[in-house]
Amino acid sequence: MPRPAPARRLPGLLLLLWPLLLLPLPAAPDPVARPGFRRLGTRGPGGSPGRRPTPAAPDGAPSSGASEPGRARGAGVCKSRPLDLVFIIDSSRSVRPLEFTKVKTFVSRIIDTLDIGPADTRVAVVNYASTVKIEFQLQAYTDKQSLKQAVGRITPLSTGTMSGLAIQTAMDEAFTVEAGARGPSSNIPKVAIIVTDGRPQDQVNEVAARARASGIELYAVGVDRADMESLKMMASEPLEEHVFYVETYGVIEKLSSRFQETFCALDPCELGTHQCQHVCISDGEGKHHCECSQGYTLNADKKTCSALDKCALNTHGCEHVCVNDRSGSYHCECYEGYTLNEDGKTCSAQDICALGTHGCQHICVNDGTGSYHCECYEGYTLNADKKTCSAQDKCALGTHGCQHICVNDGTGSYHCECYEGYTLNADKKTCSVRDKCALGSHGCQHICVSDGATSYHCDCYPGYTLNEDKKTCSVIEEARRLVSTEDACGCEATLAFQDKVSSYLQRLNTKLDDILEKLKVNEYGQIHR
Repeated sequence: MPRPAPARRLPGLLLLLWPLLLLPLPAAPDPVARPGFRRLGTRGPGGSPGRRPTPAAPDGAPSSGASEPGRARGAGVCKSRPLDLVFIIDSSRSVRPLEFTKVKTFVSRIIDTLDIGPADTRVAVVNYASTVKIEFQLQAYTDKQSLKQAVGRITPLSTGTMSGLAIQTAMDEAFTVEAGARGPSSNIPKVAIIVTDGRPQDQVNEVAARARASGIELYAVGVDRADMESLKMMASEPLEEHVFYVETYGVIEKLSSRFQETFCALDPCELGTHQCQHVCISDGEGKHHCECSQGYTLNADKKTCSALDKCALNTHGCEHVCVNDRSGSYHCECYEGYTLNEDGKTCSAQDICALGTHGCQHICVNDGTGSYHCECYEGYTLNADKKTCSAQDKCALGTHGCQHICVNDGTGSYHCECYEGYTLNADKKTCSVRDKCALGSHGCQHICVSDGATSYHCDCYPGYTLNEDKKTCSVIEEARRLVSTEDACGCEATLAFQDKVSSYLQRLNTKLDDILEKLKVNEYGQIHR
């Protein structure tokens, strides 16, 4: 018959909590109230009802040699997994005869908890001190009675504690196919338990590492003066599950129950450690798988369950959104801005503009039939794409009313400006010429004459002439000479002076007339503009 695969090692926490698991549990209500759920962990191996483990026999109780599979473990909860198990026991002089007897009792009690046989667990014992002796090989005994009798006949060796040599001997001679170990294809774990009360007198680090690398799982049990660091060097990882220590040989027997659970293929469905969300199915040999209640499917984690997702099957018929109700059913919903029709499947547009997906740059106008159109703010026009808007150029339209210049602000608005030399009036439309003469900033020494729009020129009083800088004036030299050189009492001189003055006055009057005429024209233009 095919051999089952070995169960995984139990975590250290479970070993510590095992006595609590043996206590009877109070009745509890069904953890799942929904229809279709079954109580978790209600099926044992092969679908049969599981049972709680019965308490183990007290440590002091005598153990019989008869094979009692499942004794002290609880049927349906635990069955020892097949192993190739080698005990490596220290029998150096530091171990007194009575203490050595306790070690043999410890080994026998572990054997009591195992299923011994050619297809089950095989046991060998390696005895060591300064020398190493294989007391019997894995293939030597196939029943508990003969095994325990052989253990009882073991005697101590001598001085010395060659732990490294003992591990090497077990690896080279005990864990071989010729000695009864099963090959790699059998998938049977190889386990060694080394018991010592001293510090190794040889190097154990490298040889233990080779043993572990070859696939041997090493447990280290230290008693009394045992060196903890050496125990850690020998044991497999994790150390908290493979290193044990007791103060005296008088209590070493109590460790047998710890190894009982370690080598036991516990039923996680019965223990409640399966983590199945709905139903735990025990497959035997400490294995299990999870199943889901009707209407649910097992998730990828093989633990949790999800309601059958009809939405994912695409058979729902929802026009927009299918919503899974977590109970194998579903309902339809619509996108925002739509309402569900009476058929519970299709949707009607409620307000496409409200969806915010219309793409209108300015204003979305709902046409009430599931359609819409875009409009623009005042001062903007709709572009050819019927979505975006551009500012209207009122300057180009010629309706701006600016007297001089219209400036487009690019946002559908505009403002007016004036030509150079003009200022914008209070109406923000018309312009008035700037009178630089009135401003007093013209620089004319005598007279500032405005030429109209933006320019002016300087003139001088009678008897003066404009200098080359067109700003300042100088007295006329000819008049000065007339006054200074001619006889003011002479008639001819007087007449000549009068003629000159009259000529200058006439010229000045002409210029003044011109100035007045220009002022009138400018004023007229301002009135009728």
